[in-house]
Amino acid sequence: MANAAPHKHTPRPHARIASRRRSAARTVAAAAPPAPSSNKPSSSSTASFAAASNRVAPSTKAAKSVGDIRKLKLITAVKTPYLEDGRFDFEAYDRIVDDQIAHGVEGLIVGGTTGEGHLMSWDEHIMLIAHTVNQFGDRLTVIGNTGSNSTREALHATEQGFNVGMHASLQINPYYGKTSNKGMAAHLKAGLAEGPGIVYNVPARTSQDIPDEVIEELSQHENFLGVKECTGNDRIANYTKKGIVCWSGNDDEAHDARHIAGAAGVISVTSNVIPGLFSSLMDARDDELNEAVQPLVSWMFREPNPTGLNTMLSMMGACKPVFRMPYMAYDKEWREEGVQLLEALGGDAVAPSVRSLSSLDDDDFTYVYSSR
Repeated sequence: MANAAPHKHTPRPHARIASRRRSAARTVAAAAPPAPSSNKPSSSSTASFAAASNRVAPSTKAAKSVGDIRKLKLITAVKTPYLEDGRFDFEAYDRIVDDQIAHGVEGLIVGGTTGEGHLMSWDEHIMLIAHTVNQFGDRLTVIGNTGSNSTREALHATEQGFNVGMHASLQINPYYGKTSNKGMAAHLKAGLAEGPGIVYNVPARTSQDIPDEVIEELSQHENFLGVKECTGNDRIANYTKKGIVCWSGNDDEAHDARHIAGAAGVISVTSNVIPGLFSSLMDARDDELNEAVQPLVSWMFREPNPTGLNTMLSMMGACKPVFRMPYMAYDKEWREEGVQLLEALGGDAVAPSVRSLSSLDDDDFTYVYSSR
């Protein structure tokens, strides 16, 4: 759902902002690796980054074949919840993932745009992938978002992700420092050389489309699983006719992408909230249900993702109302509307991780810069 136009939103002036010292403290492992010296791997932080993954033995969880992964219909770009001090809230995370599995979700993107991988140190990022593999790797497919606009970083992160047992990677074309089509193909092939990967085309975020000829070239790589395509169903239909596996990256178009354009399924944001309904939409064509969920989907993307998701899961009680900056909750009026939209879908539509459903007060939200 990458192409939704952002809607202007002014944060409440009295919202609490908790400033945190920048580091990479973690809670997953009993003996946490040293804190990294920077937010992304560099020559001075490589040893720490490697230590973060090497503390976790390679996974013995069930392996997933390329064919198995290409058949996945519903993959959730899973939310990363936080504690009040900015650290990961693994209790909430595990509850969210358990509910995803119970409602038919077959795979997860860990640390993606939705999961705020760009707000994590690489140590945190790899730790979250390792935790997900160790807790859930025998129950669903774990896809680590280890791509980067730096080829060096993408290679290093992808290597470490596979070291801790992820089943596949998500690879993105260079953003900000854009390159030629030749450079783009070489960059993505470098990531694929580490193991099975999905290529992510989201020009609304990268400002550079991956053209058809590059995807077709990449599709010949033995580790190419398919493409998460955010430019629309016409392109998906064009690829699927050529035998290229696609997942829709747009929740509002996902139903038609699967049942009309031939997509394998969707990599979804809204399935964090209504996994059962999205599972139904992927299992069988249901135009009436698809129409029924559109108001909620539209609400979720009124502001750039993951703002809407973070707000909704906080209102559901699925996670604490803690946001890593620069994301801030929807205003009260929008929150009240979101509660009404969810209630209109019926109680059975929502995952059982909902402990309550409330629009909350502005002062209930905490905003942090990073973990302690």
